[in-house]
Amino acid sequence: MAFVMKRIYKRWAVGAGLLGFATIAFGFNDDLFQISKNLDVFASAYKEVNINYVDDINSAKMIKTGLDAMLDGLDPYTEFVPESEIEDYKLHYVSTQYGGIGAGIFPRDGKVYISDVFDGFPAQRADIRAGDQLVKINDVDLAGKTNDQVSTLLKGAKGASVKLQLKRGDDAPVDKELVRDEIKQPNVSYFGMVDGNMGYIKLDKFLENSADEVTHALLELQKNKPNGIILDLRSNGGGILQEAVKIVNLFVARNVEVVSQKGKIKEKNFSYSTQNSPLEPNLPLVVLVNGRSASASEIVAGSLQDLDRAVIIGQRSYGKGLVQQTFNLPYTSLGKITIAQYYIPSGRCIQEIDYAHRKADGTVVKFADSSMHEFKTHDGRSVYDGSGIYPDIFVKQERFSNITQSLVSKLLIFDYATLYRNTHKSLAAASGFHLSDADFDDYVKFLGNKNYNYTTQSEKLVNNLKTEATKDKQFANIQTEYEALKNKLQESKKNDLQANKEEIKQVLENEIVSRYYFEKGRFEANFKYDRELAQAVKTVQDKNQLAAILQGEGDYKVIGKPQFAMVSKKAAEDKDNSEQ
Repeated sequence: MAFVMKRIYKRWAVGAGLLGFATIAFGFNDDLFQISKNLDVFASAYKEVNINYVDDINSAKMIKTGLDAMLDGLDPYTEFVPESEIEDYKLHYVSTQYGGIGAGIFPRDGKVYISDVFDGFPAQRADIRAGDQLVKINDVDLAGKTNDQVSTLLKGAKGASVKLQLKRGDDAPVDKELVRDEIKQPNVSYFGMVDGNMGYIKLDKFLENSADEVTHALLELQKNKPNGIILDLRSNGGGILQEAVKIVNLFVARNVEVVSQKGKIKEKNFSYSTQNSPLEPNLPLVVLVNGRSASASEIVAGSLQDLDRAVIIGQRSYGKGLVQQTFNLPYTSLGKITIAQYYIPSGRCIQEIDYAHRKADGTVVKFADSSMHEFKTHDGRSVYDGSGIYPDIFVKQERFSNITQSLVSKLLIFDYATLYRNTHKSLAAASGFHLSDADFDDYVKFLGNKNYNYTTQSEKLVNNLKTEATKDKQFANIQTEYEALKNKLQESKKNDLQANKEEIKQVLENEIVSRYYFEKGRFEANFKYDRELAQAVKTVQDKNQLAAILQGEGDYKVIGKPQFAMVSKKAAEDKDNSEQ
């Protein structure tokens, strides 16, 4: 009887297996049918519109629009790259290397101006300066040309000559012939020693060779026997995942898992671990992040936090926990597709936006605080998923006043720096430069006939009051008070230049220094104002504080489930204002 039952059971099991296979096969065939059906509908609609539409159609543009709309319903990182945009794509996502003169440009009033000059490249060697007007390139007049058109004219093969006509201020135009060079913008834009005998590395992106550049910077800094290392990832939007793993490996032992990626295709699920002996496994390490630190930056900061190897300082990071891969498409086009989420050593994914569950109107939502989960670092500290990397020490990000923002946006900081450079042949060392009160008074005179109108938050509130009172038919009752309050606010604005003198001087110093010492000068001029950097130095110098943070003790352990940041008691008092 048992034998018979076994045979019946085996038949049932095999039958169930075949039934399961049939169900899978049916589901697979159904998917194929839907794909084939939808492609047929799309192709037919495209053909009929091309044949019958009343006006001529740019068919390539129409397809690009259709593809963009289709992918836009997924996430911002899944995109179609046509052949015409491949070079720009590679420049942005793979390598920043091209042939050119080493200068940035921007349009203004139908003309083209130099915005930045890169040290050591043809433009700088030819004494081309920020603020110069670019009139012609190889005898082609640039009036009315777009930035892309001008950029195309400037770029070319390394070693090829290019003739420029430039105008400086009211001077007559001059012609200059430059030889294009290989322009490679580094991933590490600055490294050097800062206060407290600390080594500082600013990493802007994770493109090709970024790990090699960080390695070189670290080796150079080690020669100074630093007390610690500060890795600055603020406003670093990420890049190549493998480069992030290599950078973590500089500070973490061999054979330690840094990140894993998981998606619906098992063959694309990978785990990435450190491969080499670390270059600096013990020296105190601080990583600086802000709201624009994303992707690979979050892998580095998050894994070093999860492994209790670094203290994270700044503001909550962006929250991008998705992995993209590029696929070759017909006619030299590309598809960049999100294939997985990534997970850092504690097991958490820091993705903030839930693209899979959009609202009915198509808008995306953040993962709810209630859905956040607690994870543990290597030594048992609490960390959370679902919303970026929370710093161990939160430093409130200061925002410039309305008047300063207006002066920057209307190029009145830029224009004064241009004037200053053209009237001052040399400048003291960038780190020691301070704009004098006399210079600031000169700047105020410079602004005398300039338009830098702006609206303060108080004025916005008063204007809103008028709008709401008008809706309620109550404005006539408060009009006298409204006009008086508006006049008082206008009087108060007259003092804004002096009231915000120190921050305006800071921005002016940064722009002026860049005209003599380029990007390196910007960093060195700004160090004395950098609050996150100062906090990093202070943290490393305080051994007890450093140990308390990494061990999750005292004032520096996580305060509940974080809404804004993992912060010290003092910083916690400010956390409700951190995301304004």
